[in-house]
Amino acid sequence: MKSICFYFQVHQPFRLRTYRFFDIGSKHDYFDKVQNRWLCRRIADKCYLPANSLMLELIKRTEGRFRIAYSISGTALDQFEAYTPEVIESFQALAQSGCVEFLSETYSHSLASLVSPSEFKQQVEQHGKKIERLFGQTPKVFRNTELIYSDAIGDMVSRMGFKAQLAEGARQILAWRSPNYLYRHPENSDFVLLLKNYQLSDDIAFRFSQHTWVGFPLTCDKFVDWLNQTDNPDCINLFMDYETFGEHQWQETGIFDFLRYLPQTVFDRSDFDFKTPSELLSRYEPKGEFSAKEPVSWADEERDLTAWLGNDLQNDAFEQLYAMEEKINRCGDEDLLRKWRYLQTSDNFYYMCTKWFSDGDVHKYFNHYNSPYEAYINYMNVLADFKLLLG
Repeated sequence: MKSICFYFQVHQPFRLRTYRFFDIGSKHDYFDKVQNRWLCRRIADKCYLPANSLMLELIKRTEGRFRIAYSISGTALDQFEAYTPEVIESFQALAQSGCVEFLSETYSHSLASLVSPSEFKQQVEQHGKKIERLFGQTPKVFRNTELIYSDAIGDMVSRMGFKAQLAEGARQILAWRSPNYLYRHPENSDFVLLLKNYQLSDDIAFRFSQHTWVGFPLTCDKFVDWLNQTDNPDCINLFMDYETFGEHQWQETGIFDFLRYLPQTVFDRSDFDFKTPSELLSRYEPKGEFSAKEPVSWADEERDLTAWLGNDLQNDAFEQLYAMEEKINRCGDEDLLRKWRYLQTSDNFYYMCTKWFSDGDVHKYFNHYNSPYEAYINYMNVLADFKLLLG
């Protein structure tokens, strides 16, 4: 028997309002409550609620044979609690099915793993407590922001007690090897890496509705044929944003119908079953080492960090933000700490990206700025006021 692991990232940032130079020192409300509420409501109606309803239907219809995993950022959970509590309830119904695993990540979907081990650990612990309170699970598998992974990050995650971490099956690391097996950390053989099959994942997440794509239209039969043609895999990890269903790929594209009939097509026409990340660890043994000296991510063709830290704007904002860490830890103000962590959300740096490439349109989705320079100026105005509050 071979396995499919469906993992979905659920994330929404707290978007900043337009914050002008003349607001510095006088206005301390940084986040656009109107836009955040509107977007949360819109995505809940188009994606989260119908997708969760369908996932629960599939679990019941297959008598638990269909199994999935989620990682939900703390910033998304905070907005669901504030604006769309029925989304929390729908995830709780999935949790109660016994067929859904919730993974760990940084609370504010931050890049803290790259610069501050202590802040990274605190956010992971904060997120774990939230998942346990809402869904009754203690996460055993970790998924870092933007699937960012390196040997050093894996070592930190292992020392926090996690059994495994999700990572990108980057070609520059794997070379001739397949992402369709488990791998081990080069220095810690007990710590396991689950690698994304980005070709098959992106066929659903990005190419599903592209009329110019050679694989269009993507049917369940065609996709299962591709699974069957994969060379002797243990597990095929299909990792993608949950917003794929209904938001990135609108309902009119047929994405929900594809998902509705995929599990039964898999059962009828293949030797695959569905497993959660933790279940993969129990079934398969690692086939070798996966060593990433430099961080890799799931973004863009390069699978590196340049989507967030690839230009002077991003690096300046990033450095100034984390230069405040010592003062934040000393001040003891929970409201300032919360705001500082929301400002760490990786989307803030993504909006400043100046890259141009074949998948560059990804950077424009849900981007409320007209240019990366506008995003930088707005963000730095907020940081200037925040520094004044810190003193």
